[in-house]
Amino acid sequence: MTVADTNRPGLGPATGTPGSSSPGRRKSPQSRVRATLGMRLLQLGLAVVVLVAWELLVRAKVIDEFFFPLPSEIFQTVWLWISSGYVFPHLWITMQESLLAFIVGAAAGLALGFILARASFLERLFQPFLQMFNALPRVVLAPIFLLWFGLGIWSKVAFGFTLVFFIVFFNTLEGVKSVDRVLIDNVRMLGGNEKQLLRNVFIPSALTWIFSSLHISVGFAITGAVVGEYLGASGGVGYAIAQAQGVFDTKGVFAGMFILMIVVLIVDLVVNRIERHLLRWRPAQSA
Repeated sequence: MTVADTNRPGLGPATGTPGSSSPGRRKSPQSRVRATLGMRLLQLGLAVVVLVAWELLVRAKVIDEFFFPLPSEIFQTVWLWISSGYVFPHLWITMQESLLAFIVGAAAGLALGFILARASFLERLFQPFLQMFNALPRVVLAPIFLLWFGLGIWSKVAFGFTLVFFIVFFNTLEGVKSVDRVLIDNVRMLGGNEKQLLRNVFIPSALTWIFSSLHISVGFAITGAVVGEYLGASGGVGYAIAQAQGVFDTKGVFAGMFILMIVVLIVDLVVNRIERHLLRWRPAQSA
């Protein structure tokens, strides 16, 4: 083979192997769908194995049924709560609180994260105060919020806000600060102003960090609402769980937990779809 042969299309450098010029073949859309479906089936299979093992261990008296009810009875309670409509008013209250906490906390975290990342003086000024507030145990704040805002939804929104805000803020701050300085200087050299930098450089570069924080924040927003309801409320899934605990109804406690897990899973899937839509400009990962 001559040197000229190595430059022919489809031949890798000095090897002549078709397609070896690229580090790896890209997955086709069909193969990605099959891989995703296969993973979902494995996850479902794992969940079934765990639940079946749980059921068998309880029936064999290896696990105390009082503390770990039979999964079949838990699902019966879940179905009873759903079919009777008992859970829907509570779930609606929890979703309102979680959504408000998520929106307000994420918006504040994004805004402050971008501002402090672009203003180093303000970052140094506020850093110790943000670290101190972030170190506060959130459960300590719940009684204060109950005194300030009462038993309504706003005390739970405030509690969820403290969980969501710091997760989004610190991820946004690091995401914006991690943008390549050479890229920023090149855009400035080409005449780009701060608004253009924000729209075309900082936001796209920080989106991966932001969505990583949003995935976590969704669960924490619901956690904040439920914990707030558990400590003091007149409605909500946390309130329903607390009521079940008060009469030693462990099936009701686990039923509320299962419903919350399903809701978090659905919300996370929605966030995944939004993330894929907004980050569709990224090149597909190779195998």
